[in-house]
Amino acid sequence: MPDREIAAPPESGFVHAALIIDSDDALRARLMPILLDCLARGIPVLMVVSAKVELLVRTELGALGDRLQWSERGSFYQRLGFAHAEFRRYLAEQHAQGRQVHVIAEPDIATGIDPSSPVDRAAAYLSYEVVCNEAYAGYGCPVTCIWDSRCHSTLIIENVRLLHNHEVIDGGDLVEVQHIPARDYLTHRNEIPLTPPPIVTDLDIALVQLGELAFARTAVWSWARQKSFATIAATDVVIAVAEVATNGLVHGDAPVRLRAWPHADTLVVQVDDAGGRPLPPTAGYLHPDEDRDAGRGMWLARQLADVVTTHTGAGTTSVRLHFPYEVTHRDFTG
Repeated sequence: MPDREIAAPPESGFVHAALIIDSDDALRARLMPILLDCLARGIPVLMVVSAKVELLVRTELGALGDRLQWSERGSFYQRLGFAHAEFRRYLAEQHAQGRQVHVIAEPDIATGIDPSSPVDRAAAYLSYEVVCNEAYAGYGCPVTCIWDSRCHSTLIIENVRLLHNHEVIDGGDLVEVQHIPARDYLTHRNEIPLTPPPIVTDLDIALVQLGELAFARTAVWSWARQKSFATIAATDVVIAVAEVATNGLVHGDAPVRLRAWPHADTLVVQVDDAGGRPLPPTAGYLHPDEDRDAGRGMWLARQLADVVTTHTGAGTTSVRLHFPYEVTHRDFTG
């Protein structure tokens, strides 16, 4: 990661803390004081963690563990954009009820993902972590994210530290840390070139006007169904791809090229437009305003696809969407 402007923690006082561990003892030393303090002060706690962490916490707390609110990780962690939106929805509901809830979350970015996946899902998830500092700040609920260095690379853990505005240390104490602004981090992500598509792809369609999108939708639908995607999953693929292609024609420049190919259990679709204008860094990460349509296309694409990567270079703006079979077939209610 190149040197970037470093921002001070937000004036809102929102606490988005990284709780980084390398052992069960470290988890006890850092998490248990937080939970005991919340229980003593009557602060509700939502636990969205693995079965392993739940067992450790319940063993330590005994009957007190029943006073915590437990949620299955699968109810939050599905497609990456869905996970971010689901936590936002939960926090908004608590805020509307005048409740302050401490959320303890352990990101699930491996369940159902083929090890040969063509994209680094952990790195993609960090793009959502960095926008939390802005997206969740107004709800007044602290969020603590558990990251286990035994499960993630050193680079991922180093970036985790850069993207939260606090870190939890032994004793449950919070250390205020400087973090990278979301727009800087996401701008850098957009500068990373995409790996070249296969020379031969299942679909290769050129679009020059909006009227041709009907043909593209039909082609993508038929292709997804041929790859054994269920009707609702194939529909999600079509909607996401059509939104990105429409953006390319309306906000980019024709021709817009749409290519699609499989990689193991993942369907991959890339849409290139000839405008060569970078997307706004936070495009699709922040929920669009309720009273306007601007920004809804990329937001919807990030909800329906699992991972969306972008790159602008050499006069072309590219958006690549990934639809892992297992993840795309999980329940989606957003």
